[in-house]
Amino acid sequence: MIEADVERSRLYSADLAPVPAAERKWGMASFAALWISLAACIPTYMLASSLIGGGMSWWQAVLTIFLGNLIVLVPMVLNAHAGTKYGIPFPVYCRAAFGTRGANVPALLRAIVACGWFGIQAWIGGNAIYKILGVFAPSLTTGAPLPGLGISGVQLACFLLFWGANVWVIYRGIDTIRFLLNIKAPLLIALGLALLAWAYRAAGGFGPILSQPSRFDPGQPQAGQFFSFFFPALTGMVGFWATLSLNIPDFSRYARSQRDQALGQALGLPLTMALYSFIGVAVTSA
Repeated sequence: MIEADVERSRLYSADLAPVPAAERKWGMASFAALWISLAACIPTYMLASSLIGGGMSWWQAVLTIFLGNLIVLVPMVLNAHAGTKYGIPFPVYCRAAFGTRGANVPALLRAIVACGWFGIQAWIGGNAIYKILGVFAPSLTTGAPLPGLGISGVQLACFLLFWGANVWVIYRGIDTIRFLLNIKAPLLIALGLALLAWAYRAAGGFGPILSQPSRFDPGQPQAGQFFSFFFPALTGMVGFWATLSLNIPDFSRYARSQRDQALGQALGLPLTMALYSFIGVAVTSA
C-alpha cells in the first residue's frame, strides 16, 4: 500500500526510484572496468602532451595527472557512498541539499555539462573514423565543407555514426552499458600496451623518448616557474572528472557493496589515467 502511494507521487519516476538489492550487479571489476573505459580515451591521451607543451618534463606531467586524479578520487568515493547505500541516482541525492524543486537546478546543470562532454567525445570519435577512412579511401576526405558547418558531408556522417552508436547503447540501458564496459576495458588496455610496445621498438628503447628535460627557463628560479604552472595544471586535472564526482551515484546505485565501489574506483581511475597519459607521451614522442 505504501509503495503504491509512493508510485502515485509527482516526485516518483521509475528512472529515479531506488534500485532494489536484487538488481545491484556491479562488483569491484565492473567499477574498475567503468574507469578504465572512461579514462582510456583520446582526451586522456592528449593530457600529458598539453602539460609538456607548458614546460613540464614527461614524469612531471604524468605525476601531475596521477595526483589530480588521486585528489578527485576522494569526493568520487564519498559521493558514491550515498548511491550505494540507498540505491539512488544523483537527482534524488541532490534533494537532501536543495529540496525537491531546487534539486532540478544542479541536475540540469550537470546534464548540460554532460552534453558538452559527450559532444567532445563524439566529435573526436567521429573524426577518428574519418581519418581511418581517409587512409583506405583518400578521395572521401576531399569534399568541400558544408555551408555553416565548416566540415564535409563525410565528416558529418562519421560524427553522426559515432554519436548514434553511443546513443543506442545508452537507450538500451545500464545492463548494455555494463556489458560494453566489460568488453572495452581489457581491449583498451591491450591496445594501449601494444602501442607502447610499438613506441619502444620504433624509438630503440625509452631512453630517447624520456630523455627530454623540462623547458622552464634555466635563467630563472625553476621552482617558481614550475609551481606557477603546476597548480593551475593540477586544478585542470582535478576538473577533468570533477563533474562525474558529483553524479557518480548514477553508477554506484548499482553497486553490490561499498567495498566494491570504493576499491573498483581506486584501482580503475588514477592508475589508468596515469598509464594512458604516459602512453600518449611515449607514442607521440616515438
